[in-house]
Amino acid sequence: MKKELAWPQFIRNHLIMVGSRPRSHLKRPNWIIVLVFIVCFFLIAAYIYPLRTPSSTCSFFNAQGCSFVGGRGSTYSRPPPVQARQLTDAEVESRVVINEILKYYSVQTKVPKVAFMFLTPGSLPFEKLWHMFFQGHEGKFTVYVHASKEKPVHVSSYFVGRDIHSEPVTWGKVSMVEAERRLLANALLDPDNQHFVLLSDSCIPVRRFDFVYNYLLLTSVSFIDSYVDLGPHGNGRYVERMLPEVEKKDFRKGSQWFSMKRQHAIITMADSLYFTKFKHHCRPNMEGNRNCYSDEHYLPTFFNMVDPGGIANWSVTYVDWSERKWHPRSFRAHDITYQLMKKIAYIDESPHYTSDAKRTVTPCELNGSKRSCYLFARKFYPETQDRLIKLFSNSTTF
Repeated sequence: MKKELAWPQFIRNHLIMVGSRPRSHLKRPNWIIVLVFIVCFFLIAAYIYPLRTPSSTCSFFNAQGCSFVGGRGSTYSRPPPVQARQLTDAEVESRVVINEILKYYSVQTKVPKVAFMFLTPGSLPFEKLWHMFFQGHEGKFTVYVHASKEKPVHVSSYFVGRDIHSEPVTWGKVSMVEAERRLLANALLDPDNQHFVLLSDSCIPVRRFDFVYNYLLLTSVSFIDSYVDLGPHGNGRYVERMLPEVEKKDFRKGSQWFSMKRQHAIITMADSLYFTKFKHHCRPNMEGNRNCYSDEHYLPTFFNMVDPGGIANWSVTYVDWSERKWHPRSFRAHDITYQLMKKIAYIDESPHYTSDAKRTVTPCELNGSKRSCYLFARKFYPETQDRLIKLFSNSTTF
């Protein structure tokens, strides 16, 4: 009788269970048993070894040490970025605050709300249209009005009592950004506000409320426009006095009409370092007869530096710059048609016009799927309201 092999107890037990059914005596396939033993030994070693190695943070069995980052630019086990230069004390302090806020999860509320923040000189010419948009959705939104020139007269109950303390605003100057921050500060006082939309007096909705609400609250990014323009109206506005904190390679341009999640709204309010740089050095009539406009560069540059993967790189507010003028195209009453509104509502690419007359396009894509870009549009003359209300009442385009 052959001497029995000293197999590990768990394999012997397994073989006994497999062979427990009455069957004729067969020659054991020894090579298969050896292979099973080798595989089991390898799996046991693979499981035990990482646990005994402090430097091993990510293994097949132990995923807790792995770094999984969701959203745009997702990476796995990504090493910390290498700093091209040593950060100043002020930058280190700023980054600590920003990084801690980025770990913050939105306050859990029974009904999260969208804050609609209107930046306007005075009365809002489209209050009746906005009233139709909001009607029936009470408890899902809040309204804030920053009137920089005169106290507005409201015709909608949703806007009555929603004026905040305002200061004068001058186009192209940092007072525009200060007004945006003032609106954010007031809206952040309500913990139920989870998304914040900046709108002008010439803005209109191009989608129904439910569509807008789900679009904003079911995504994990902020809709902040940010792109590179190497020409005179982009990087040509950069001022070296912004060094060392803001380098030319980080300088970005974009639409001021943002829509941001609560996390990013808090970061914007917490920032003093970068905002101060833009406040003092990005302004009209700089040296060399150059103009820099903080409302076009501050947020695009800031979020490109601190959380580039957290922004969608397009604005949800449509603006037509195709005429290549200092101001975008304005729409008159005769322009308002079903075809125009449908066209705007279903655009799925966001164009960027650069200084060299070139046009680049950013696909409006989230989680690998293309979607329509725009929820709002500007600039519309007050005379268009009646036509818009008629379309809004009778059309499913919105």
